[in-house]
Amino acid sequence: MAAAAIGILTVSDRASRGAYEDRGGPAIAAELARILASPWQAVPRLVPDEQPLIEAALRDLADQHGCCLVVTTGGTGPAPRDVTPEATEAVCERMLPGFGEAMRAASLRSVPTAILSRQTAGTRGRCLIVNLPGKPAAIAECLGAVFPAIPYGIDLIGGPRLETNPGICRAFRPAGT
Repeated sequence: MAAAAIGILTVSDRASRGAYEDRGGPAIAAELARILASPWQAVPRLVPDEQPLIEAALRDLADQHGCCLVVTTGGTGPAPRDVTPEATEAVCERMLPGFGEAMRAASLRSVPTAILSRQTAGTRGRCLIVNLPGKPAAIAECLGAVFPAIPYGIDLIGGPRLETNPGICRAFRPAGT
């Protein structure tokens, strides 16, 4: 079985100019390593909070690198430079608002400001794009809230079959799939 390409896109002005270390992208990679039993390969990217650059990175990961999943971190808040959801909507053919709803509900149990987050998800061809918050501590919580649906979502759009470590995350698929 070939390794599935999974894009990890960090959106951060400060990390992109080297003012501090990107901790969001590595946190996503670590969490995916815990969750996934299937072979996969990370395709990391780091861009500033600029909508055209975010859109270009998402298109590149989906179209040129053939990623079945792209997970973003950063740029989902209400600040004027937080434009990851807008970039995601601009490149996706279909939006999946349930992802953002589930992540906000899970985060709201920990922090009342979770309602300020605007993360979303959508599809571009055979790629599922999921926005996560920028705080590394929220990455495991938000991925845990939505990952049970991700493998079947990727199945539905014609992507590769992803298997999870059932002790960490039990992916849902209808019987017989």
